[in-house]
Amino acid sequence: MREKQYLFYRKTKAFINSLCFYLCRIFAVKKNRIAVCTFEGKGGFGCNPKYVVEELHKRNPSYEFIWLVNDTSKNFPEYIRVVPNTLFSRTYWLTTSKVWIDNYRKPYGTKKRKGQYYLNVNHYTLAIKTVGIWRGAGFSKMAYLVSKHDSNLIDDLVIDSAFCERAFPKGLVYDGNYLKTGAPRCDVLFGEREQKKAAFRIKHHLPEDAKVVMFAPTFREGSVGGKRTVFSEIWTIDFDRLLHNLELQFGGNWYLCIRVHPQLADTFNEYRQEHLMHKIIDESQANDMYEILAGMDAYITDYSSACFEAGFAEIPVFLYADDIEQYTIDRGSLFWDFSKSKEQQIACTLEIQKRKTTYLPFTMATNNEELEKNIRSFKETQYHTRLQTFHEEIDLVFDGKASERLADRVEEKMVMR
Repeated sequence: MREKQYLFYRKTKAFINSLCFYLCRIFAVKKNRIAVCTFEGKGGFGCNPKYVVEELHKRNPSYEFIWLVNDTSKNFPEYIRVVPNTLFSRTYWLTTSKVWIDNYRKPYGTKKRKGQYYLNVNHYTLAIKTVGIWRGAGFSKMAYLVSKHDSNLIDDLVIDSAFCERAFPKGLVYDGNYLKTGAPRCDVLFGEREQKKAAFRIKHHLPEDAKVVMFAPTFREGSVGGKRTVFSEIWTIDFDRLLHNLELQFGGNWYLCIRVHPQLADTFNEYRQEHLMHKIIDESQANDMYEILAGMDAYITDYSSACFEAGFAEIPVFLYADDIEQYTIDRGSLFWDFSKSKEQQIACTLEIQKRKTTYLPFTMATNNEELEKNIRSFKETQYHTRLQTFHEEIDLVFDGKASERLADRVEEKMVMR
């Protein structure tokens, strides 16, 4: 009964929201206006939209960029107009924009006009944790309605591999057109990264030869009584031991870059080991993770899809998931079979990869002893071979030109009626 009441409430709210979109149709669409949003307004100038917008502005400074945000104090380039992500602001700017670019879902009740173009540059492509219908009972009726509503609005969805083509019909409840261009945010990871490494070290006053590992656990969110909640996280990873093992295996003087979700930044602020604080850099509030990731020498996460993107750049990746059994239960399922012995390679769920068994190119640890073993036994040649095999089997697109391809597509649609 409670779920039915909640569904009725959300459908009623969506209907009212849709009326606002229809009322705003008294205003004409501006053919050079592009409306952008990231993470439902919670994000800033980052993720995939950033790189498409930068490329479009470089090509034509007369394009008008409108960026919807919950916090209008966030920093943006001067050529972007920052507007509040409130109902009336959102309905006006979306209704009068020729192009929409988003990395998440549009609010339930959003209406698109004939001739408008919606490019969804989703905030993940390859993944460890399942999404959408793959989650089974963990995917609520409300989540399905929101997903389906947004997917019906999308004209093009950006992907980077054949894996996405197989996973997204159920994962995103989407059966529309795909653009296999690669992810724009990964362009910064392609090729030489020495400039990004140097910039990070200068910014944080580190030695030029310093080595840095990023620890970026996934963002976890759910719902309780119909209200979305952010799960607090307590990490069992021993940072002191981690840095020591990295120095033993790879040499050099290692530092730790922390990248937790901004909503969990206060959780990390409670961490204290005074002898380590000079070695820890907190980049949780930065808008763009990928400018930072490009300057890293290693990457550690539990279930974040960014592990694959670090792998694109052949950055050593180590998975550390101390709650794998409970997380699998809570999530409903994972795209990768972690139930096997960790001595074996981790296979993809066969329902996704029907052609052949594809193996995860990374090792996984559930405690500090296993993480130490994985770091100390890391072999660069073997790692690169695994990455190459993996990328070939998923038919990966990664060549540093995704932003250019998508800018071409947007410009093509902007001149169409």
